Amino acid sequence: MTRQRNTTIRKRAAKPRPTIRPAAAKDPKLVSPLAEDAGPASNRAGKSAERRAAIVEAAMEEFVARGFAATRLDDIAKRAGVAKGTIYLHFKDKESMFEELIRTAIVPLIGRMAAPPPLGGSVRDAVERFAETFIREVASTRRGDIIRLIVAEGPRFPAIADFYFREVVSKGMAAITALIQLGVARGEIRQNELARFPQLLVAPAIVAVIWQSLFARHAPLDAIAMFKVHLDLIFGERRTT
Repeated sequence: MTRQRNTTIRKRAAKPRPTIRPAAAKDPKLVSPLAEDAGPASNRAGKSAERRAAIVEAAMEEFVARGFAATRLDDIAKRAGVAKGTIYLHFKDKESMFEELIRTAIVPLIGRMAAPPPLGGSVRDAVERFAETFIREVASTRRGDIIRLIVAEGPRFPAIADFYFREVVSKGMAAITALIQLGVARGEIRQNELARFPQLLVAPAIVAVIWQSLFARHAPLDAIAMFKVHLDLIFGERRTT
C-alpha cells in the first residue's frame, strides 16, 4: 500500500501545471485604465487651462474697465462665460487673480527685457532695446493699463503693489542697475552715481505709460524718440559717420 501511494504521488508531481496567463490578456476590461484615460485626462487638462486663461482675460477687461475695487467676481464670470463657482476652482479671490494676470502678462516680458547685451554689443544698445520693448509691448498695449491700475489703486491695495514690486519692478531695476554698472566699467557712462538711481534711466518709459492714457489724444507722444534723446543726455550723442 505504501509503495502504491508513493507511485501515485510521483505521478501527480510529474503532471505538468497549466500555464497561468494574466487576466488582463484575456479580458480587455481588466486592462489598466491609465492608457484608456490618457486622452480624456489630457482633454480635461486642456479645457481647464482654457477656462483659466478665459477667466484671466475677462479679469483684465473688468479690472481695466471698472478698477480693482469695483470689479466683482460675478462680472468676471459672466464675461468669461463660466459659473461663478468655476472661478473658485482656479483662484481664491480677486487678489490672486490679479497676481496671475501680472505673472502671465508682464513677468515673462521682463525676463526677456532683462537679458544682458550680446558679446561685443554696447550698453546703450541694450538699454535702447529694453526701452523700445517696454514702450512697444507695455506702454502701447493693455499691459500699460495694468500698470496704470496699480499706480491708481496700489495705495488702497498695498498687497497687489507689493506683488508687482517683487515680481516686476525689482527684477527690472536689478537688470538696469547691472547695465549701468557695466556701462560705467566700460567708460560708456561717466556718471557713476547713476547706479544709485536706476529709475532715472527708465523714467521716460514710465512717463510714456502715464502720458498714453491721459494726454495722447491731445498731444501724441513719440516715446521711443523721446527715450533716445534721454539716452543722448546720459551716454552722449551718437556719432554719425
